[in-house]
Amino acid sequence: MNNLDTATPILHNTPLGNSHHPIPHAAMCSTYTSKELVTNTDQDAAYFRQLERLGIELNKPQIDAVRHSQGPLLTLAGAGSGKTSVLVCRTGYLISVRQVNPRRILLVTFSSKAAAEMRERITQLPSIPMRDANSIQAQTFHSLFLRLLRAQGIKQDIYSETLNQHLMLKIIMRRMGIQNSTYQPENLLTLLSTYKMNLVDINKLPENTDTEKEIKQIFIQYEEWKTANNKIDFDDILLLAYQMLESDPTLLEAIQQRFDYVMVDEFQDTNCLQYKLIRMLVQPHHNLMVVGDDDQTIYSFNGARSEFILDFDIVYPEAQTITLDINYRSTTSIVGLGNEVIKHNQGRAPKTLQASKSSELIPRYMRPSHADEEAAFILQQISMEVEQGQRRYRDYAILYRTTSYNRAILEQLVLQGIPYIEYGDGLMLYEHWLIKPVINHMRLSLNKRDFDALESVVTSLYINRDKGMAYIHQQESKQKKKGPLAHLLSYPELKDFQKEKVKERLELIRNLPNMKPLEAIKLIRTSFYDTFIEANERTPITEHKEMLKETLDELESSAKRFGTIEEFLAFVNELTSKKQHTNRSRQDQQEDRIVLMTIHKSKGLEFPSIFLIGAIEGSLPHSSAIDAGRMKQIPSKQKEQPRSQAAIEEERRLAYVAITRAQEELTISSPMYYRGGKAEISRFITSAFQADSPSNLVDAWICSSKTCNAWSRISSQKEAELPDKPCPLCQAAMIKGSKEVPR
Repeated sequence: MNNLDTATPILHNTPLGNSHHPIPHAAMCSTYTSKELVTNTDQDAAYFRQLERLGIELNKPQIDAVRHSQGPLLTLAGAGSGKTSVLVCRTGYLISVRQVNPRRILLVTFSSKAAAEMRERITQLPSIPMRDANSIQAQTFHSLFLRLLRAQGIKQDIYSETLNQHLMLKIIMRRMGIQNSTYQPENLLTLLSTYKMNLVDINKLPENTDTEKEIKQIFIQYEEWKTANNKIDFDDILLLAYQMLESDPTLLEAIQQRFDYVMVDEFQDTNCLQYKLIRMLVQPHHNLMVVGDDDQTIYSFNGARSEFILDFDIVYPEAQTITLDINYRSTTSIVGLGNEVIKHNQGRAPKTLQASKSSELIPRYMRPSHADEEAAFILQQISMEVEQGQRRYRDYAILYRTTSYNRAILEQLVLQGIPYIEYGDGLMLYEHWLIKPVINHMRLSLNKRDFDALESVVTSLYINRDKGMAYIHQQESKQKKKGPLAHLLSYPELKDFQKEKVKERLELIRNLPNMKPLEAIKLIRTSFYDTFIEANERTPITEHKEMLKETLDELESSAKRFGTIEEFLAFVNELTSKKQHTNRSRQDQQEDRIVLMTIHKSKGLEFPSIFLIGAIEGSLPHSSAIDAGRMKQIPSKQKEQPRSQAAIEEERRLAYVAITRAQEELTISSPMYYRGGKAEISRFITSAFQADSPSNLVDAWICSSKTCNAWSRISSQKEAELPDKPCPLCQAAMIKGSKEVPR
């Protein structure tokens, strides 16, 4: 077996033990900095000497960006390349060397935290008085344009409390006679935001179907409620500012004259509306510096478009382009892997990052049998390293493509009492709105008088929950039944065929207790639930059906471990109880806890040790990207790419972002089986090693004896779950690995 770590046989130095391609390493960068590159005879030498006394030594491209004066500048900032330092130092340069009035400099960021960091770092720059530093406008898009609105007399309150927004949408739906479970409020808000950021007037939305009519009416009533209650939300800030500036040339000219220099951070994340606003601000002078990385454009679902960076020199033909290509975050092997992964994208600006740190550590690759084994091994590794004092829990981040994939790792964390913080909705799989009705059918099979479980069962029969439950309680007050659901057989509002459906459901529930939980879930799905979800035409408006299917598939993966429904529900109850008991707060990020998050949420962050889990086909790249017709949120035009290619390239950027979050250690895990099916290692990972390989690699049992060459393919999930097995030739233990076979 190639490159096998015998101490921990599940870990490999290359995915599947491939040896045709060397382990990628980035080139080490030049050690020359401003100390050597800026001589004392240079007119601006004094500024760079002052920076050096503060410990700020810039490399060649950073110096070029800092020195840039007039006109547009595109700064392609690779991962970990010190872009914030460049923005801060250029600001100081404009003031100290170019003698620019600090009030006429604008820095635009995407988060208040980033804006505060920039302001703080600017105050520490040499030769800049505190008064001048405080005069610089380092603002988020929203704070900048809110100030404009306030100056123009817009006094509405900002409606920013997410829970209140969700509650209001639920109230509106209830008034319209739409059940709360029909549309998820968070998805409605995301959809509304997408319309606004793309300047779509909700009053002109189509009404070709009942669903389109409902969505449009919900949005209109939501906007009318805000107007009546003197409120605007964050999206309205940008939209109102754009409308105001577009309709008032005098006001626009005043804003344009206010700022001589505009710098925008994280430019790859700008959406259509933000892009238009920035272009309006710099129209007279084009003194626009944008900093970003097209390789990290991963928010297309929020309107971000990589062509804003890629076409910058077309929009501004006079633009200068500078590439920050030295990574100061990660080691040569991590940067090298990232380079090998991302280079396969066609819609990108060509760049190859160099590294500033070397290390004997190299990325490690896992090929566990399934997600539960993956979770168990990762937490065993983390616990061992923490106990030995090598790291703290907070040094680790576990990243995954979608929240539905975190089921196994979350369960293990909760059951083992390991401290963690999960940057998502905080819900376990079993608390998901889609999963609850399935669980409740099983609960009802064991306790037919479980009225909490009864509610979602009523809804799945296409009966209004409130009316149906009211009727059941009314009949219960007259005569109690062992199974109250049977009262619906006399519900006068039901037609005969609906009563037949109730009879079928009663029969199904009676049969469930004799089944294994996996069988029960499959029966529930095939009998009615998959059809119920599929038939709900409102579903695809706010959630991809593929996402719903994989969430239900994950429930099956969990249930297959248990022999009886009682055992499964006892496990769910224990898990839920422990989670509620620990009640871990997500507010204090400084506590010693493992970080769990999607790759999307990890962008901009860094951790000493990263575990990227689920690096398999169907998860990363996600199945919705492989079947790109479902991925409607990705623009069909990205450098004239077909939709399918654009979707895959965005997924590859996600893999790149995950890899480049790691500072010292990176472990990539690719389970052999995923929700009952054989899973191939992600093409993004294998492409870094198999570019010219004439062979194909298969999962295999390999004899551990040095004198025996026996091996055999791993042909089933059951076989893959075995820890080892005896060699048929020499009886030594066989271990899981891989074997090269001709393509």
